[in-house]
This record gives sequence, structure tokens and C-alpha cells, in this order.
Amino acid sequence: MPRLHVIADRASLADASLRGGAPAVQVRIKGADDGAVLAECERIVAAAQSANAMVIVNDRVDIALAAGAAGVHGGADDLPVAVLRRLVGPDRLVGGTARDPDTARRHQADGASYVGVGPVYASASKTGLPDLLGPAGVEKVAVAVDIPVIAIAGITASRIPELLDAGAHGVAVIGAVARAADPAAATAELLEALGG
Repeated sequence: MPRLHVIADRASLADASLRGGAPAVQVRIKGADDGAVLAECERIVAAAQSANAMVIVNDRVDIALAAGAAGVHGGADDLPVAVLRRLVGPDRLVGGTARDPDTARRHQADGASYVGVGPVYASASKTGLPDLLGPAGVEKVAVAVDIPVIAIAGITASRIPELLDAGAHGVAVIGAVARAADPAAATAELLEALGG
């Protein structure tokens, strides 16, 4: 399981993160028609394959399968992990959002490959988020499951050590790369903080 997931809403951002060495891109595209989303996902999958990286599509199992992505991530209000696992089969990754140990354990039992845990810190990338979990919340989930925990929301390179100490396997980022002056360099910095 890659330790860095860069969440991208367009191929140009995915390309920049891949140039910086991103091992995984999570595609999250809102507000576009299905054909446009599929076309963008196909471009990102092709670029990721050339970079020996993987693509996970958020929320859209149909797009993930059609584009040949490595997996799908279900958010708190999306299809249940058990349904996603049934749809994609045993060989693709399935992620599920968990904010507490019970949900994480249920996702693990239902076939999740990993859980995304957050929001850890305040984030400007997404509004209407629930209460912040902080590193202590990450740790509660990490000790409850055997699958990798990916921390999300408000992640910066300087915050990575405390998240790794809390038991996170890795992190998922949006703003740390998308709002950086040099997204490729920002990606490389995050990877270095994660230990390469």
C-alpha cells in the first residue's frame, strides 16, 4: 500500500504529482458529466502506469472499472465497502472512510484494503467536515485494525512524523500539493517526510 496518496481533480495535477514521485493518485472529480470524468480518469491511469504508480477513484466504482484503475475509495456517504468489494472483485484495492475504530473494524471485515481516517486537521479543501480527529483519533483507529491507515485532511510534511508515530501507514493530501507553487516538488517533500 503506497504511503502517499495525492488526491487530484484533473490530469494536470496528477501529472505534476507523478513527476514528483507520487506512488498513488486518488481521483476525485465533482461536477462533470460521466464521459468527461471517464476521459480524465483514463488519462490519469495511463500517466500513472507510465510512472509505475497506481490510481484509485473516489466514489465511482463504475468509472474505476471502466478506466482500469487499481481500486476505488468509498466515502462515508458512498456505497458500503462490502458492496464495493463485491463489485470490483478480490484483485483491486478498496478503501473506506472511517472516523472511529468500530467503523474501521467493520470496513476491514467487509474486505477493505485500507481505511482513510479523517479529518485529522483543519482543511480548506473540503467544507462541512465533522469534528477534527487529530493524531489521537488516528491512533485509536490504527490500533483497532490490521489494514493500513491513511490519514487525511490538513496534512503537511511537518505533520507527517506525528501521524506516523500515531500508527498511520501513510497520508492522503489535496491542498499540500494542489495549492503548492511547485506541485511536483511538494510531492517529493511529502515523500521524503514519509521516508521515501
